Amino acid sequence: MKLSMNKTKMQPLNTDRRSFLKAAGWLSGGFFVSTPARRAFGALSPNDRPRIGAIGLRYQGTVIANQSRFFGDVVAVCDVDKNVREQAKASFGSTPLAFEDYQELLARKDIDVVTIGTPDHWHTKMLIDACRAGKDVYCEKPLTLTVDEGKKLCDVVKQTKRVVQVGSWQRSDERFRTAAELVRAGRIGKLKSVEVVLGKNATGGPFPSSPTPKHIQWDLWQGQTPDVPYVEERSHYTFRWWWEYSGGQMTDWGAHHIDIAQWAINSLPVRFEGNSLMPKEQSGYNVPVDFESKVTYANGVEMTIRDHGENGILFQGEQGRIFVNRGKLTGAPVDELQSRPLPRNKWQLYQHDHPDRPLLSGKLEAIVNHMGNLFDCIESRHAPISDVVSQHRSVSTCHLANISLRLGRPLQWDPNKEVCIDDAEANTMLSREQRKGYEI
Repeated sequence: MKLSMNKTKMQPLNTDRRSFLKAAGWLSGGFFVSTPARRAFGALSPNDRPRIGAIGLRYQGTVIANQSRFFGDVVAVCDVDKNVREQAKASFGSTPLAFEDYQELLARKDIDVVTIGTPDHWHTKMLIDACRAGKDVYCEKPLTLTVDEGKKLCDVVKQTKRVVQVGSWQRSDERFRTAAELVRAGRIGKLKSVEVVLGKNATGGPFPSSPTPKHIQWDLWQGQTPDVPYVEERSHYTFRWWWEYSGGQMTDWGAHHIDIAQWAINSLPVRFEGNSLMPKEQSGYNVPVDFESKVTYANGVEMTIRDHGENGILFQGEQGRIFVNRGKLTGAPVDELQSRPLPRNKWQLYQHDHPDRPLLSGKLEAIVNHMGNLFDCIESRHAPISDVVSQHRSVSTCHLANISLRLGRPLQWDPNKEVCIDDAEANTMLSREQRKGYEI
């Protein structure tokens, strides 16, 4: 079932070996070149290069499929939109096989690795099916549509022993990782609060239904979600503003920023509260608007999540503050790093959390580095930097914040049992009814 994401046009990758290696720092910086990277640039036999199947090839699905080409060969593509599928097939010089049904791609024994860049409501089922088919996987964030999906997924990955990298790539970005390391190292004193700004959810509607375009398999696109007439605004990029398929900015940007915040907080949430406006339109975007949430952690730290302000994360401690986003990393502890560097053997979080894991490969652009980390871990069979357990915990925080907003009341959360305390209605929202034939 080949799923499509967004409206960004596919662009073929155009990076030669020398320029990529130079950008990575490998020609001049003396960095270790991992086995997967050496495969990608001809140091090993082409027969050793991993064979990749790409599912979902619009917008970010295209990005991750192209990034995977540094480390292997895309030999199959899959999307429910025929136009997207044919464009993807033409974009890859290897002329890959093209499928409408992702199960046909997974059934191929000659595919080693799968990338999943579909709308959010498909991530968990496809990822579980890929693991059970013996594939290692790069799956776009947010990892799940519900909390219960994450619990099932963690069990399957553990049982199958597959390597799964989630696309929360800010963990592979030096700015965000340094911010988390500085907080964990106590450079701002005891952490008191975190402010996360995600941006506004879109509003709109009512939207009219229309005949389903002949090039889209709408039934397959909907998957586990309720069967409804085709509405153009439900598909491609704008799916994220519908509760049926996603969770708005709380899961979209939240899967990035809340993940980094929680990495630094180093604790689990126990209480959720907040306020928002809920759209009343029955045939329009239906995620919360004008929202603000507060999450309290077991260690006493409070995290505020807003839709207004400067996009990024502000850490406030008893002795200072640090701000980080995709453009900057600021604060006195950052300025002091040159004269007072962190002891890397202690505070490099990827190794600090899991000492058996390999170092990240070289100084690549973050998202390439993130993909490279997957292929390094496929080689070593270690868990990657954005493993399913950490990402299940991060996106569960996003889901629970959304549930609190939708119910309009606080939630008490048991992070060990993963249930809401004394709230049967909230617990019913930890899962969703799945359409017959598409159950996980």
